[in-house]
Amino acid sequence: MFQPAGASLTFVFPNSQSIPLGVVVRKSPGVTRWAKWAWRAVGMLPGAGPADWTVLRSEGGVTEFHAATVPLELYVSDTEAYAYELQTRQPSVYIVLTPDASVRGIPWKVTLVTASPYEAQDYCDSAEALVEKVAMPDGMQAWVADFVTRHHEEAAFVKRKRRDWRGEEGEDGIGDARIAQDSDVYRSPRRSAGALK
Repeated sequence: MFQPAGASLTFVFPNSQSIPLGVVVRKSPGVTRWAKWAWRAVGMLPGAGPADWTVLRSEGGVTEFHAATVPLELYVSDTEAYAYELQTRQPSVYIVLTPDASVRGIPWKVTLVTASPYEAQDYCDSAEALVEKVAMPDGMQAWVADFVTRHHEEAAFVKRKRRDWRGEEGEDGIGDARIAQDSDVYRSPRRSAGALK
């Protein structure tokens, strides 16, 4: 089972698991005149301790920060999403950054890390959030795969049955030309013989 050195697995709910995950964000010069800086989540530090935009390295105008440590949580209800992600060419963890003006010079905060591509897609639909995909290390892939193996249950296919419309109760002859009625909103008006001349 994947367990980073110095970190322990924490159980949030009976059917979930969590590990602390440090998020590495890179700040580099922007490539357009409208954005002075480009910000990207580029890495993760499994089992990392607490951090608040700690500089990891700075070189040639590019700075990498240990932005924050947040829990990567796995839930039994999302095992289908994790199984899907593990079958991709490069299984990844999704890091969600949202705007935050509380720290001067740092326009983002780490909101979420998830192994569910479906949950990440929900944030992609927002124009404000920045969602980055970072490759899972082999040990983390094994940890997620173990969780999926223990908790995933395939939903049984249930064939939909057609309704028998012939047996349905009608609306007491409304619209039925065989039943004489004074007026009927469903019936087209009768034309008189002289109307077509």
